[in-house]
Amino acid sequence: MTRLVYFAWVRERIGKGEEEIELPSSVVSVADLLNHLKGLGEEYEMVLQYPDVIRVAIDHEHVEHDEPITGAKEIGIFPPMTGG
Repeated sequence: MTRLVYFAWVRERIGKGEEEIELPSSVVSVADLLNHLKGLGEEYEMVLQYPDVIRVAIDHEHVEHDEPITGAKEIGIFPPMTGG
């Protein structure tokens, strides 16, 4: 099982703050994960329609979409961030 944590408007639009899901063996990278999540329902598809702007952290460290997720204890999914 993989623990996913959703932040900000990703959480609001999916309708939950976190969940644990069983991932198929074909899901090996962040990009694979985002693509897999799009198939879980309309709310996921809406949030992930532009996956390139979604930020992801594995075990509290921000990573690129080509990062492997093998062994991850927690994966955080964030909307685009802006600074000020």
